[in-house]
Amino acid sequence: MAVRMSWSVANGYVSSLCGAAVMLRQLSLIPDPADAYFWQFGMTNIDQFESVFKSADKAVFSPSEISIKRGLLVVDIDRPSAEPLLKSAHNVLKSFQASHPIDWQIIDDDDFDSVDDLMKKIEDSGTELICMYRNLKTRATKYPYTLGTFVDVLTQATPHPVLLLPDPEANHPITKNTDRVMAITDHLTGDNRLVSFAAALTEPGGKLFLTHVEDERVLNKFNSTISKIPLLNTETAEQSIRQQLLKEPIDYIASCRKIIQEQGQDITVEAIVTMGHYMNDYRRLLEEHQIDVLVLNTKDEEQLAMHGLAYPLTVELRERPLMLL
Repeated sequence: MAVRMSWSVANGYVSSLCGAAVMLRQLSLIPDPADAYFWQFGMTNIDQFESVFKSADKAVFSPSEISIKRGLLVVDIDRPSAEPLLKSAHNVLKSFQASHPIDWQIIDDDDFDSVDDLMKKIEDSGTELICMYRNLKTRATKYPYTLGTFVDVLTQATPHPVLLLPDPEANHPITKNTDRVMAITDHLTGDNRLVSFAAALTEPGGKLFLTHVEDERVLNKFNSTISKIPLLNTETAEQSIRQQLLKEPIDYIASCRKIIQEQGQDITVEAIVTMGHYMNDYRRLLEEHQIDVLVLNTKDEEQLAMHGLAYPLTVELRERPLMLL
């Protein structure tokens, strides 16, 4: 009968063995030859065991419940002019509304003058999702370098997802469907809410692209450091690190595909895992796969500003709707 051992238990055994060896050596109960043998051979085997065990400990997709019943459209134009935007929001959230129609409220140009005004309106509305566009109250179509104060604050200061639509003055086509949705992050593995939200946005019969791009510049920096350490085999280390960095998101996406299929959701999950350069590769992938909606995280527990990867993507990818979590 096979015996399964949790990582915490196994790690305890390893730690105990290492601790015992250190204590015995300090008490001079292990002679030098035995000590050398243990550290040269015993510790190598322990390290290998630990690496193998950790490698087998894979993150598995655990679906998050996604429910949106009330939506809020925020615009700096009058209500009649906001109807095309509301239609676009309806199209993006078509899959949500198929089972639970969303009750929409509109806040127009006359309803708020400041961030404080808008925050109070949002709090009173009881909304579960905010829909808006860049540079509210500060039209800057010709200078697309920022998101504007309102978007910056609402993505960080509220717990609600923000559906960021293309600027109405830029005359981008209205989104008609969501049969090609992409979720991206610099740490896809274990990001259950992101995947669940993207899956919920994908229309039946559509494709969900789960995308993970490792920054090759960072890997090259580590490889350069490794090459200066005589004790490490540079070629082996480089190959092993690259392989492991890509293996983890690939395994996680495989678990996403399996569980989504088991739930009976009629969508195809496709994996895109690669080494490259964030902005260039994401732009290329969006165009190559004709993505309708992009889903990404914006909140970062370690800082007040928008998550590092999300901000440049949100600023530069202006032609299609973005769902910011």
